Amino acid sequence: MRLTNYFLPTLRQAPSDADNISAKLMFRAAMIRKLASGIYEWLPLGLRVLKKVENIIRQEMDAIGSQELWLPVIQPKELWVETGRWQVYGKELLRIKDRKDSEFCFAPTAEEVITNVVRRDINSYRQLPILLYQFGLKFRDEIRPRFGVMRSREFYMKDAYSFHTSEEDSLKWYDKVYKAYERIFTRCGLKFKPVEAATGAIGGNYSHEFMVFANTGEADIAMCDCGYAANVEKAEVKPFEGSISPSSFKDIKEVPTPDKYTVEDVSDMLKIPPSSFIKTGFYIADNEIVLALVRGDHEINENKLMKALGCLSLERADEKSYEKAAGCKVGFAGPVGIKEKTGVIKKIVADHYLKGVLNGVSGANKDGFHIMNINVGRDYQPDMFADIKNASKGDLCVKCSSPLSFVKGIEVGQTFKLGTKYSSSLKCDYLDENQKSVPMEMGCYGIGVSRTVAAAIEQNNDEYGIIWPAPIAPFHVALITVETEDSAIYSKSQEIYDTLIKSGIEVLWDERNERPGIKFKDADLIGLPFRIVISSKTLKDGEMEYKKRSQKQAVRVKLNDLPSLIEEMKREIAPLTEKI
Repeated sequence: MRLTNYFLPTLRQAPSDADNISAKLMFRAAMIRKLASGIYEWLPLGLRVLKKVENIIRQEMDAIGSQELWLPVIQPKELWVETGRWQVYGKELLRIKDRKDSEFCFAPTAEEVITNVVRRDINSYRQLPILLYQFGLKFRDEIRPRFGVMRSREFYMKDAYSFHTSEEDSLKWYDKVYKAYERIFTRCGLKFKPVEAATGAIGGNYSHEFMVFANTGEADIAMCDCGYAANVEKAEVKPFEGSISPSSFKDIKEVPTPDKYTVEDVSDMLKIPPSSFIKTGFYIADNEIVLALVRGDHEINENKLMKALGCLSLERADEKSYEKAAGCKVGFAGPVGIKEKTGVIKKIVADHYLKGVLNGVSGANKDGFHIMNINVGRDYQPDMFADIKNASKGDLCVKCSSPLSFVKGIEVGQTFKLGTKYSSSLKCDYLDENQKSVPMEMGCYGIGVSRTVAAAIEQNNDEYGIIWPAPIAPFHVALITVETEDSAIYSKSQEIYDTLIKSGIEVLWDERNERPGIKFKDADLIGLPFRIVISSKTLKDGEMEYKKRSQKQAVRVKLNDLPSLIEEMKREIAPLTEKI
């Protein structure tokens, strides 16, 4: 492709609202433009990368026996009502009406629709297992879209769904997809790790996230040398095993804390560390108010809390419910006598680590006051203890008791073992060998295609721009002609361009009438893996300048060595991968 004919409106400065590296570079490199909050236009250069990632995914999905289809993005309310998700999915679900006032949603996911496809046309064990996948737009009405295409409202993804006669077969295919994902992200040139994950709104009871390592990632990954890895929302931690002696208990003391609502504020005022505080969280679990307690320097993990309670729905209590349950304003609640005071709270769940808080501090269930020196067992007694906190620094691995370490990552894919969550509610059954109707076991497997593009940039960049992994680069070679007005230089550039194209190498030829500095800056910004420069200085010696984007220095290469250079490029563009 000649750059004079290519739509590539690069920018010297990113828009002011571009809030991470990938967003800034995608704007500057003319990959995307913003249409509305969380909604982006993909320009030619960006679309080329998106399609390369898509094609790698397609090849690996097809290789394990998956079949591609195409599902509607506008989904009828009735299907979502059947699974119960119309009422519980929340405001992220974009609900719309047609001219007949029939209700629909714009797909945030496709479990209902794909299950409807299968229940209609598959009814025998002889037709199973089957793995179906699609590429398509999704829409989730994020309250605060950010990080460019990494957390946008409209995004492009691959979602796959498998259907089975047994849990054993489901796990076998889960492993097939898991290994396909490993090959996909390896082929994309990414440094990544699969980690255990919470299932969230999708449901199921077994899940992994595929995390790309990046210092700018928004996800925290807990890791151990023994091989255990999970995101902090899923990571189990070894429970507190120590004990505190009642002989060390001090007398309870009530202290005024006017206008001090948070652990941090009261900690500063009393000069007591947050680790000595009991933090309260009020939730509505299956229409009942419950109280969750964690140490003041810890965060409540709602997925773990939901699992501990065994509830079907869980949401934060609003201010009115908080005050009704605590008998005080928000910020002054504590566990001492709270159930007896209002009679509203049905259950108190405490994290294991509260067993080690000696003479703790909490709200006094009284506006403007906290109490000091409270101890579990003497002053309050939870209904149950459970692991309900996010993993954090200082925690020990649940597998081997070694200290956990933490790194940042970007989620690019997730796999779920769904069980019969959707097949049961949608009556997606099959007839077994005895003609008995049985709900199908299901799996669900997603990859954020647009997010993978952004993650690759977050992991591969420098102060000059993007450094593309060769397999997903929009073009392979940036060919720069320095003096385009010189017919000999232009002619040799044309010859090299044609040779590269015939060899299957994708080239972006900068034959613009621009200063060399502008051409070099654009080449570095766009980040193509290889750069070839033709100038009078190189041509007089029968040479060209060759540079890998990932390396600092350019080298002189004889023009006659172009064939061997092409072979070297090909090895990086399509590295050998493990056979299935």
